[in-house]
Amino acid sequence: MRLYKVIGHTADLRLKVEGDSLRELFTAALEGMASILKKGVSAGGEAGVGESAELIEIEASGPTLLLIDFLSEVLTRSQIEKKVFMKVEFDELTDTSAKARVYGAGVTDFDEDIKAATYHEADVRKNKAGKYETVIVFDI
Repeated sequence: MRLYKVIGHTADLRLKVEGDSLRELFTAALEGMASILKKGVSAGGEAGVGESAELIEIEASGPTLLLIDFLSEVLTRSQIEKKVFMKVEFDELTDTSAKARVYGAGVTDFDEDIKAATYHEADVRKNKAGKYETVIVFDI
């Protein structure tokens, strides 16, 4: 007799981000992801020796998809290059496109292995205080 049973597994991390503007929201999301990859990393922290810039250009049909696609692109580069990107400068950011330079430094290892930034629960919107906010679920 063959049997199988689906067993639940907690393999996600949720990150709530908020910002006064779309730029601040994207920046907070990048910094949050960086702090998950390598604890203690901050825009003013580990950057410096070995810091490098990468150009990211993304287009999407709305701000939620744009944010997740942006984080996914940065995460891919982090994994390939073994770097943590903790700082961003935007040349352009609209609801549907982003052109930015992300800055990061090489690391010997990651504290947490993020497999993906997911669309689950992501919904960029303005809250009652007029700030942009969303929740990002990372598959770990």
